[in-house]
Amino acid sequence: MRAALRLRLRVIAALIMVVAFLLIARLYFVQIVDGEEYSLRAERQYVSASRTIYDRGSIYFTRKDGTQLSGAALGTGFLVAIDPSKLKNADQVYETLTTHFELEEEEFRTAAAKTNDPYEVLARRVSEETGRAISDLDIPGVIIERERWRIYPAEDRAAQTVGFVAYDNDNDLAGRFGLERYYDDVLSRSNTGLFGNFFAELFANLDDAVGNANHARSGNLVTAIEPVVLEKLDQVLSNVHAKYGSAETGGIIMNPKTGEIIALQTVPSFDPNVFAKEDSEYFGNPVVERRYEFGSIVKPLTMASGIDAGVITANTTYNDTGTITLNSKTISNFDGKARGVVPMQEILSQSLNTGVSFIAGKLGHERFRDYFEKLGMGAETGIDLPSEIPGTIDNILKSPRDVEYATASFGQGIAQTPVEMIKALGALANDGKVVTPHIVRSIRLESGITKDLSWGSPEEVYDAESVEEVTRMLVNVVDHSLAGGTVAIPEMSVAAKTGTAQISAPSGGYYDDRYFHSFFGYFPAYEPKFIILLYTREPRGVRYASETLTHPFMELTNFLISYYAIPPDRVEYAEPEE
Repeated sequence: MRAALRLRLRVIAALIMVVAFLLIARLYFVQIVDGEEYSLRAERQYVSASRTIYDRGSIYFTRKDGTQLSGAALGTGFLVAIDPSKLKNADQVYETLTTHFELEEEEFRTAAAKTNDPYEVLARRVSEETGRAISDLDIPGVIIERERWRIYPAEDRAAQTVGFVAYDNDNDLAGRFGLERYYDDVLSRSNTGLFGNFFAELFANLDDAVGNANHARSGNLVTAIEPVVLEKLDQVLSNVHAKYGSAETGGIIMNPKTGEIIALQTVPSFDPNVFAKEDSEYFGNPVVERRYEFGSIVKPLTMASGIDAGVITANTTYNDTGTITLNSKTISNFDGKARGVVPMQEILSQSLNTGVSFIAGKLGHERFRDYFEKLGMGAETGIDLPSEIPGTIDNILKSPRDVEYATASFGQGIAQTPVEMIKALGALANDGKVVTPHIVRSIRLESGITKDLSWGSPEEVYDAESVEEVTRMLVNVVDHSLAGGTVAIPEMSVAAKTGTAQISAPSGGYYDDRYFHSFFGYFPAYEPKFIILLYTREPRGVRYASETLTHPFMELTNFLISYYAIPPDRVEYAEPEE
């Protein structure tokens, strides 16, 4: 009996301890985690209880040291309204209010005349100091309400990526573009509870610590975007855009091992804080919503396909005649000149169209097409941004002609989105495996629990040995061919390639004077930390991408090496082992 009693007492004591722990935990979240929110709501009831205060989750950028900075948050202040029927002296009220904030007299008198309307807003986003000063006056008929609104501290940087909040067709505030739209279900807040149910979050599906964003509960987004890197990328792109008067300039910096996008920016951009005053043409994100013919940065992928399939090796040679004819169509090198018998290295060093056409012929239609499809070309990447479109490789899917495969081998006749392109090129920097590009690392749930997002496993396209061979070739391009070898970094191996493509005309064929320039590279070449993709559309007064994007790429590369303190990877510059 005594043993049974002791057991019961122990069970009861354990239950009491568990309940006590949960109560303490709940108090912590109420007072510490959610304290500001409760304070705001309590204050709102004191000032005015007429409407529900706006709430929405935040979007954070992440510094290299893990510090989180706001990319989208809530500004806090007051709005000023009137109940015209309760105004005792409209003239006096107007004079009083105008000592605190600017107010058009005609606007005020129009509102004050609406005596059948109990609520007329006079001013929004009034400062804390001003709102409290007006509230202290306790003017009959003047309503002071706590107000919150969406703010974007980065302004036009990453604006297309972050997006903004605006009223939808149901007159509800919702995400309209970018992450705000893609993760709207996560960021939006219901009015039924303050910050969800702590206990539900604590005990629901905790065995699944890593989950899909579509199944995540409400919370805040923690992105991989590094604000200092983003600012540098924006600066570099803006300089290119202004210097050459381009129609559009963009760039992506990604970790090729994980797919995390560290920075993403396009120019022109817009300021989401004042989106109503901006050109709506720039609200969408070109890196996922527009496809381009990228030109010669596709050549390393053709080279890797040929080596991986075993139809060529790095030592294979071919006779470069300057031009070839396939299906009655002539394909030429950029200068039309013949090089004679040359090794595979020269195809990348001199960017020879006839050379990659030779490789495409060796691969054959089926194998060539299979490699490009495995790289994700012609398909959406799965990036966490709305309105993504797939690229097109219809030329090699539908045509039996050799010429379509030859032109595809050097990036013409097929078109990809920039994010689709960096995904494919990322295989060269990731041992032959492609990963899913993404912006968000994790969701910090309302309970305080952090839920990491899963983006699937890497998919192998090439053997690691095949891409290592191509990497050696691309390092050689930077060391000896790019700008005559003058931009090479002695202590760091960098793999890179330029791309210049003619822009297709709506009526068919290509413009003679409009070009799309691209540039990609990764470093340290044999254990990459970053892959960079840059592009500029229709630059003026310049023909080749080597002229527009070489130095911007190297500027970014040197910056990242310094900012992240990446050690030298060349033996002669490496730190001696202790």
